[in-house]
Amino acid sequence: MNGQTLDRVITVWLYNRMVNVGGLDAVFGALSDPTRRRIVERLARQPMTVGEIAAGFTISQPGISKHVRILEEAGILKRQIDGRVHRCRLDMNTMEAASSWIDKQREFWNSTFDRLDALLARTSKRRKK
Repeated sequence: MNGQTLDRVITVWLYNRMVNVGGLDAVFGALSDPTRRRIVERLARQPMTVGEIAAGFTISQPGISKHVRILEEAGILKRQIDGRVHRCRLDMNTMEAASSWIDKQREFWNSTFDRLDALLARTSKRRKK
């Protein structure tokens, strides 16, 4: 393995480690399902029990419980168990971390496109002369 290849491997490994350690893969993986996104939307309004969550869907209770477990494992929601009642609420720290990552990506791409626009404008002016 030459030096450039090793540098590339190390860079990719470090990048993947940063993303995975931050849990973003699990968060976005959990949010990739439309049912789980709807659960998150409902929990954003107010905490709910698993039964209350299930009432808004045509999916079976075990199916909803599986979706809730995936959201919990991703750190998106917190579950408080009080006897047989499972109360769920969003973990705002996780949601803010995902939102922050999206904001950074938006900022990067907006500035990249702004620079491209400026370059194209300069190039266009040179061709008109």
